[in-house]
Amino acid sequence: MIAPSWKPVLVTAIAAVLCACSQHVTLRDPTIPDPLVERIPLSVAVRYPEEFEHYVHKEKVIGKDEWTIDMGRANSMLFTKLFGALFTECTIIGKAPPRDDAEKSGASRCRFVPPETDPADLPIDALIEPSIDAFEFSVPNQSQTDAFAVWIRYRIKIFDSAGNEIANWPLSAYGKAMSKMMGGDDALRHAAVLAMRDAAALVILQMDKSTGISALTQARRSRANGAGAAEGALPVDEPLRTTATEDRQDDSG
Repeated sequence: MIAPSWKPVLVTAIAAVLCACSQHVTLRDPTIPDPLVERIPLSVAVRYPEEFEHYVHKEKVIGKDEWTIDMGRANSMLFTKLFGALFTECTIIGKAPPRDDAEKSGASRCRFVPPETDPADLPIDALIEPSIDAFEFSVPNQSQTDAFAVWIRYRIKIFDSAGNEIANWPLSAYGKAMSKMMGGDDALRHAAVLAMRDAAALVILQMDKSTGISALTQARRSRANGAGAAEGALPVDEPLRTTATEDRQDDSG
C-alpha cells in the first residue's frame, strides 16, 4: 500500500522516467538550394510508396532511450524538388501537398494527378519510384563522441514507358551533427537533414551516370520519327540495360 502523501511524488517520478526514455524527432522541410542543372529532356512520372511519403523509424538504443524519427513528408518534398529540377516535365502520382509545402519543395514545377492514376495512361518517357531500404542512426553514448549520425539507404527504380525496369539504383547517404552545438533532438534532426542533402547531391551528380535514364531521349526521338529500328536507335520493345544493379558496388559509398 502506498501512502497517499507519496502518490504525487511517485507519479511525478514515473512521468520523469518515461519522458527521459522516449525521444520523438519530427522532420519537416529538408531545405535544399534549387539545383542548378541542365534539365534532361524527358517527361517523367514519380510515384511514392506510402511508407516513403510518411516514413517513421523507431529504435531503442540498448539500455538507453527509445527514439522515434518521423520524417513526415520530408522525403517526398525533397525528391519532388529534385525531379522537378532534373527533368523538363514532371508529374507526381499522388495528392498535391499543402500550398506552403508546395512552395518550399518546388512542387510548382510538377503537376499532380490522382494517386489511383495508371502510369500507362500518362504520356511519359519514364516512371520513377524512390524508396527507403534502411535507416540507421547513432547517438553520442554509442559512438563515444559528441556526434549524432544518420545513414539512409535510398533506392531508385526507373521504368520505361512500356513498364520495363531499366534501373535499380541503391544509394547511401550520411549526415552528422555535434550535440554540443544543439540539443539531442535538434542534433539528430539536423543529422537526418544533412543525410538527405547528401542524397540530393548524389542524385544530382550521379543519377544519369548510374541509371542511364537520359538514353530514353533516344527512344523518344525514335517513337517521334517512327524509326524504332533505325541505326543507332533503341527498339521500342527492348528495355535499356544499365549498370545500376545489385551485383555492382554502390558508387555512392
